[in-house]
Amino acid sequence: MLATDIPVGGSFTKPNQNIHVWTSPDLVNWSADRLLNVNSTNTTSFSWAPAVHWDPSRNAYGVTFSTIPPGGSHAVISVSYTTDFVTATAPVVFFDPGSAVIDSHVITGVNGLNYLYYRNDATTGILGARSTSLQPGSFTRYSGAIGDNRCTEAPTLVKSLTANKWWLWADTYCPNAKFDLWEGDLAAPTWTKVGRQSYTAPLNGKHNTVHPITAADRDRLLARYGGTSWNRVKSLNFPGHYVRHASSIGRIDEQPFEPHQDSQWRLRAGLSDPNAVSFESVNRPGYFLRHQGFEVKLMQNDGTSTFAADATFTRVAGLADSSWSSFRSVNYPTRYLRHSAFVLRIDEITSATGRADATFRVVY
Repeated sequence: MLATDIPVGGSFTKPNQNIHVWTSPDLVNWSADRLLNVNSTNTTSFSWAPAVHWDPSRNAYGVTFSTIPPGGSHAVISVSYTTDFVTATAPVVFFDPGSAVIDSHVITGVNGLNYLYYRNDATTGILGARSTSLQPGSFTRYSGAIGDNRCTEAPTLVKSLTANKWWLWADTYCPNAKFDLWEGDLAAPTWTKVGRQSYTAPLNGKHNTVHPITAADRDRLLARYGGTSWNRVKSLNFPGHYVRHASSIGRIDEQPFEPHQDSQWRLRAGLSDPNAVSFESVNRPGYFLRHQGFEVKLMQNDGTSTFAADATFTRVAGLADSSWSSFRSVNYPTRYLRHSAFVLRIDEITSATGRADATFRVVY
């Protein structure tokens, strides 16, 4: 596992030759954090966004990263090679199209081709290049710009495990840590943006990488760390928005927002009906979403039967999409949890807009 060496609150443009490295034989037992010098001949620039690929011709790992080489005027993708992640070769320029590029991801050995996806600061989008070899300087751009937000960065390519297609993840820095997703054909290249109803971005993540793991890996991880004990609740018709509490009011807001824990819930057995559900706040334990005057608020459980009923909802098939969920009030069974102007309340639902407002997906 690799990471940029930037101290909390530090300058990310400060010259730094090192990256962080942790290694593990099984994803459970990890080495101590150590620094790897990947930019040894460059004392005047940063070493951003490291990514790793296997280079069989060298029998070594290539670590690509963003930097401005000595005497250079713009950022390029450089590469350093290592066999043990303890020492590394001096860096060489891996890819330089003549304008600033950052945030590399290299995919190797796809029908005889190798692919490099990166952010181009000139086009403010994600671009793809490819080569028949992994030699530095051999990659040629082959795609158009991807992304409709000028702040899109950090591409991550992921091969489907079940279909002949690829996904391309990227996040943004304005707003920070907002993820977009495309699917398509890596070779063509054709990329179609995926609607947010169809995926859930990682919470509080940035510059992520996605790797497949085995069933044995998953079993070890669950045995060591356990599964996720909380959920998020996503809106159907505003699918980038999640149920949260803010100033003790229940509402939906678009992520990212802080504190992100405001959107984390433990779906408990219903306080007044164990076959229903109650939403307990993760960052305010003992506080639940309950309706009061048909408005939904975050309040501390006072132990009364009235509170228990107000905080209990029956989960049913989604009113606008049966593969999602809707939540019917237990003590006002003609009313459903819904958002209106982004604020949560319980209402009787009589329109298509209301059905969409009252439909949610429980996710992580």
